[in-house]
Amino acid sequence: MRATLRWAHSDLRTHRGEALFLVLATAGIVASLLLATALFGYATNPWQRVFTQSHGAHVWLHTDKAADTGKLAGLDGVDTVAGPYPTAAVTVSSRGSRASVELRGTPERPSVGRPPIVSGHWLDPSAPNGVVLESRLARALLAEPGDTLTVPGTARELTVVGLADSAEPRYRPGEQPGLVWALPSAVPDPGGQVIGLRLTDPGDTSYIVQRAVTVLGSGAIGEVSTWQQARAEAQGDNRLLGQVLGLFGLGALVAAGFAVHGAIGTRIRGHLRDLSVLKAIGFTPGQVVRIFLLQHLAYALLGALAAAGLAEALGSRIPGRLGDAVGVWQGLPGHTVALIVVPVGAVLFIGATTGLAAWRAGRVPPVPLPRPAATSGGRLSGVARRALGMRIPPALVLGWHTAFIRRPRSLATVARLTLPLLLIVVAMSAWTTIDRFHSEPERVGLPTALSVRADAVRNEQQIRSLLERDPGVAAAYPGVETAALGPSQTATIALRGLGTHRDPYPHTLAEGRPARGSDEAVAGQGLLDLLDARVGDWVRMTVGDQPLILHIVGRSIEPENAGRVISTSLDTLRENDPGLRPTLYELRLDPGADPREVADRLTAAGGGHLDVHTVANPADGLSPLRAVVAGLIAVLALIGLIELLTAIGGTVRESERDLLALKAIGLSPRQITAITVTATGLTALAAVLAATALGLPLAHWLIDAQGRSSGIGAGIAQGPSAVLVVPLGAAAVLCAAALAAVPAARAARRRLADTLSAVA
Repeated sequence: MRATLRWAHSDLRTHRGEALFLVLATAGIVASLLLATALFGYATNPWQRVFTQSHGAHVWLHTDKAADTGKLAGLDGVDTVAGPYPTAAVTVSSRGSRASVELRGTPERPSVGRPPIVSGHWLDPSAPNGVVLESRLARALLAEPGDTLTVPGTARELTVVGLADSAEPRYRPGEQPGLVWALPSAVPDPGGQVIGLRLTDPGDTSYIVQRAVTVLGSGAIGEVSTWQQARAEAQGDNRLLGQVLGLFGLGALVAAGFAVHGAIGTRIRGHLRDLSVLKAIGFTPGQVVRIFLLQHLAYALLGALAAAGLAEALGSRIPGRLGDAVGVWQGLPGHTVALIVVPVGAVLFIGATTGLAAWRAGRVPPVPLPRPAATSGGRLSGVARRALGMRIPPALVLGWHTAFIRRPRSLATVARLTLPLLLIVVAMSAWTTIDRFHSEPERVGLPTALSVRADAVRNEQQIRSLLERDPGVAAAYPGVETAALGPSQTATIALRGLGTHRDPYPHTLAEGRPARGSDEAVAGQGLLDLLDARVGDWVRMTVGDQPLILHIVGRSIEPENAGRVISTSLDTLRENDPGLRPTLYELRLDPGADPREVADRLTAAGGGHLDVHTVANPADGLSPLRAVVAGLIAVLALIGLIELLTAIGGTVRESERDLLALKAIGLSPRQITAITVTATGLTALAAVLAATALGLPLAHWLIDAQGRSSGIGAGIAQGPSAVLVVPLGAAAVLCAAALAAVPAARAARRRLADTLSAVA
């Protein structure tokens, strides 16, 4: 054992840089996997915690006032009922911020859907105007217990007495109204009612919704929300961040394993005589294997422990969502198990790849086999000989010959170097796609920047004239948005009528054509998946108690409402309801116009009758992904550097037997050095070309697959431009050539006696 440790110590002193890179790469990989685990836990558990604490309802049904909701309690599969509670849609204002809310009359704190209080207290009959705000809505309004909310257009005031969490669909400005609990006396003129159903089996949600629609009648139901939809919204971007970290973490782990395998294989080929000496002095094959295995397991273990320690000690201090995720994850029950399993799994994987290469070291015979007399590179091909005859510099010809003559070994080297470069190309594509949401929002389903809702004081012409007078507004598209029941009547979809036939709304289409004629519409990927439909189908839905049949002629990219959106023109909806008036206006701004400045001007010009919101950009929630991608690129570059150093070492060692021949034909040390540099550069160039050719399609497929699964739809992927890819490839090739120059020059100037001993 002592001899084993002494040999390992000697090898460590010889390869300090390689050992350091392996430790750093392992630390980066394990840190990525731990952050991915934290984000997955953070994405699911906070919502699950609130749902469990509140004894949440699996289904919430919004109905009209006349619906006999008492029948729902007797449905098979319904365990408990919450409500019905009277509701009213109002707009509230606090500290200059406005929000559309659902005012829900709740006589007492419910047993089902019982919101956990996070600040203040529950409703008190002694304060009839007191309200409890959902915590996300409170953050948007900058409201705290004790603050006063005003209802624009009236003299009414509401006092915030508490803040509470909710497991229902979260507040989204301009899309989903916030939730406000109030006493029934604070809802004097309800526009409808809501009832919650807690089920005995959550898996029967779709069936129960269908039965409820049958019992009440489709005309009585305005909106249906389920626990699956609320959970998916709560997970949102955090789950995507976790998927990105997990995918690249696993990819980097595989790349690191291959890099370690290649490094050990190269070192074995370069130390055959040393291994034979170890065998000759009594080392068994198992001891030789253990030397390499324990050495690299120690490197991996050191990196894994460093990553786990840093994640545990400093992870919660990371700014932004990553730090919040780690802080929540550290309080979850499975935190300790994950903190152990992830590093151990990474170390075991690296150990397995190390063992495969170390097994070859154990098979080295005690007596070195005589090397063949022929040069290691084999004979020059006919093309190479003709190239030399054409006076092409020998360094280029012989460098090409050295790089690719040993095809199995050369292909393995190129493949190992390609993997981290390929993942870097995918990471750059993710970065470019996020940038595209900000730089070209109109190409990813966000043609407008502001959404305006107006009260009934002014007519449509007056509102459009007011909006279009603003110097920053290029066009104002009137529209309506309402909830509709799908054909199976088990889920609610968003029906939008935007623009007119004369001034159509500029939908971003990924398939098909725009909706120009009557009864034509475009739909998001989420809706097509929900209805199992495709472009060209006719779909039937129910709006209130009226059926509506539309022809889907295109698929639009829809970042909102998980893509469960079908859009037609306002004129098409007016054919069924001639008295329909717009309730919202989507504003397309002039290039360079600041949405916030335009919103402030319109709010002031509206005199309190306009509710102006910026359109939510899904990329806003992905800002932490930039730092994540940058960190992953650094880890992958480190792994690529390890593989590059391994390839350089192997090339230098393999060229030792060619030195005598090259010197004999009159090549100078500088020319011999250029051969090795050229071989390394060509190997790197082949890896760059392969990574680009494979990485760009893979990135498009992965990003579009994520788009389809999220409901946005395929067509959002954007690969990095040539301005980024070409410098990246050039930097990789130049870095490879620069790193190869020093060891190649040193080898080319070796003494004759050293060269003879190397080939002996």
